[in-house]
Amino acid sequence: RLLSISQTMAAMAKQMSKKRKFVHDGVLYAELNEMLQKELAEDGYAGVEIRRTPMRTEIIIRATRTREVLGEKGQRIREITMAVQKRFGFAEGTVEMFAERVMNRGLSAMAQAESLKFKLLGGLQVRRACYGVIRTVMESGALGIEVIVSGKARVQRAKSMKFKSGFLITTGNPAKMFIDKATRHCMMKQGVLGVRLKIMLPHDPEGKNGPKTPLPDTVVIMDPKEDKPIVQAAKGSDEKAYAAPAPRY
Repeated sequence: RLLSISQTMAAMAKQMSKKRKFVHDGVLYAELNEMLQKELAEDGYAGVEIRRTPMRTEIIIRATRTREVLGEKGQRIREITMAVQKRFGFAEGTVEMFAERVMNRGLSAMAQAESLKFKLLGGLQVRRACYGVIRTVMESGALGIEVIVSGKARVQRAKSMKFKSGFLITTGNPAKMFIDKATRHCMMKQGVLGVRLKIMLPHDPEGKNGPKTPLPDTVVIMDPKEDKPIVQAAKGSDEKAYAAPAPRY
């Protein structure tokens, strides 16, 4: 009986409160996202999704170049899986990683921020690089985009430059659903350049290029209904229908 009580106490100690579980999951996602962001920066890394099941943990990596993420005969993704197991203390064989291709690269804020970062590191002018990204995003079907570059850009004094195009919302619950954000840091010779990018996604009923839920202020004008012809009653029946009631005594 004493053994069973001690086992019960150990099992209760292992159980985690909901608050601690949410904090643990958030820290895991943040550290994993940072690790993959450094490892897969040149392969169009666009985010990660963690799915937990009782038997294993599935990690889905979204990228624009899935072939480079997988590597030759899947060697690179196996190496990343082993690194994640050792780094986060997963048991061997309990983690599976998959690579999912981003179909519309122009609507991914992370992919466009990485593209802008490599353009700036390559020596392209800030204005030309930003307008090139804006044109790519707007041609992909986005409703709006905002790019902010701050730091020492070709001059000694730091400044912030903002480039906008289209329609962009910033407040309320729709901003959480429709706005895709990304932030990157470019280590230039003269200092650090900060890049912040926001993309306003379009409404997509299928949920592929944007959220399924439309904006709350969207007004849909329906087509008018067809007018049905009015049928006139015969003259005699009309008089009978509107005849005065007989008086009651």
